[in-house]
Amino acid sequence: MPNRPTADRLSTPPERSPQFAHLSLGGLRHYRGTLSSEESRVSYWRRIIQARLDLVRATLTGTSTTVEDLRAVFAEHHVGGNRTALLSVMPIDDMPPLPDLASLWSRQPDEGDEAANERLIQDLTRAESQLSAYRAALHRRLADATGELIARYREQPDLCLTVLPDRDNPTRVSL
Repeated sequence: MPNRPTADRLSTPPERSPQFAHLSLGGLRHYRGTLSSEESRVSYWRRIIQARLDLVRATLTGTSTTVEDLRAVFAEHHVGGNRTALLSVMPIDDMPPLPDLASLWSRQPDEGDEAANERLIQDLTRAESQLSAYRAALHRRLADATGELIARYREQPDLCLTVLPDRDNPTRVSL
């Protein structure tokens, strides 16, 4: 049996949406690129949180773990850095809140304190859930922006040509 949502989506061409009317084609492409970058960062942090959960759970079984050597590397990657860029293009009222990852990351498992470790596991699990919800919202927005691009290209097929390199300057893309 075919995947009906996908089949239905492919059988019905996307239509223009008033929510994107204020964006030029270049602005829409930029917005879509920003969403894609943000989704990559969120996916990265989601994997980090999942790995951290594994480390804390290992502490509960008596395995000694530490992330001190990795703290500086992971602290450089912040989720939500593009959230303000998204807000400047489209309102983000439908986007769930992001966890305070810096605070969460600074907490260490304690081999001698099972209750503290359980609280850390709960907080990490909640953060992973929040990141998953945020990622799902990004995916919805990406799908909407992609649908808008397709609708515009269907209306004016020559718009597809605007992503090709400029003949006079092959390194520049004309918008």
